[in-house]
Amino acid sequence: MRRLLKLLHTTATAGIMGGGAALAALALLAPQAMATGGYAALAVGMAKIAAWVIAPSMLLVIVTGLLAMVVTPAFQNAGWVWAKAATGILVFQAGVHVLGPLQGEAERSALGLDGAGAAASRALLSATVNTLWVLLAVAVANIGLAIWRPRFFKPPA
Repeated sequence: MRRLLKLLHTTATAGIMGGGAALAALALLAPQAMATGGYAALAVGMAKIAAWVIAPSMLLVIVTGLLAMVVTPAFQNAGWVWAKAATGILVFQAGVHVLGPLQGEAERSALGLDGAGAAASRALLSATVNTLWVLLAVAVANIGLAIWRPRFFKPPA
């Protein structure tokens, strides 16, 4: 059971990082797509990546991480595990920040962008890229914690 949880947790982390990197790359292409009229397709693609890659990966990371703490008694007293659990809140928050607006943006861009809509889309994409950088940084930090396993505090028994 522990190995299965570890495999699923690691695979889901790769999904978050891959999906985040793909979204960041697409967001960097968005200004060109706005100028050439291909932004609606790009926005739909970004929403699909967020919904079909990042959301399930984020859910799987959180669930498998918590289950690993339950089935492995040594993890319950390890400070690095609690640090990863705390950063799981950041992963969840960043995922929610990316998922909702991208779905709305895909629907709005299908209707066409006027001058104000394009400015709003640029602002949203800028915020999305910043959030994706945070998401990727937290994922890298969590991987580092899992590999390094530093001796942090031990929660009281």
